[in-house]
Amino acid sequence: MQRLSLALALIFVAACAAGKTPAADSQTAVKAPAGPPPPAPDSFRVTFETSRGPFVVQVNRAWAPRGADRFLELVKSNFFDEDRFFRVVPHFVAQFGLNDKPAINDAWDKKRISDDSVGHTNARGTLVFATEGPNSRSHQLYVNLGDNGRLDKLGFAPIGRVVQGMSVVDSLYGGYGDKPDQQFIQTLGNAYLARMFPKLDYIKTARVTTTY
Repeated sequence: MQRLSLALALIFVAACAAGKTPAADSQTAVKAPAGPPPPAPDSFRVTFETSRGPFVVQVNRAWAPRGADRFLELVKSNFFDEDRFFRVVPHFVAQFGLNDKPAINDAWDKKRISDDSVGHTNARGTLVFATEGPNSRSHQLYVNLGDNGRLDKLGFAPIGRVVQGMSVVDSLYGGYGDKPDQQFIQTLGNAYLARMFPKLDYIKTARVTTTY
């Protein structure tokens, strides 16, 4: 499988070099806003319309202020539209947040945010930023599919939780597990996933629906 993935990646790269970019040219460009994100409301809800149906998350800024501010900034920029749930491990996590356009991922990677203290445990249904180490959060998040309190000690700080539609999150296709290569997604977009992992579920839109 790894050899096949690499071969396809080379084909996609060659196509891009020839001016035949796999990503749809019609997708509206999304740019990372300049400067730090503005403070989010104390609490707000975001509705995710997905290929499996809708689910709603409620973000509580007090849990992780920097993470809440960045998440709202991403949502308002329509970053998550058409993003795949590229890493779904049953009873563990459902991860998302890699955009179809490499330039967009790169722009947000340059806007990493500082860590928050872990103010709430990684309980089932909580929404959390993924990290690569200290002060590395950017645009990837996951929903806990089980109680993963062991992640608390590693600095993964929940920003909110699913309040409606957890059954939708549970139903996301998890047959591929960790197989999708994040580097290929980051650089080649949905064309790579559509060819190699066609059963992945995806986000149609993510929009703020309520603020408190």
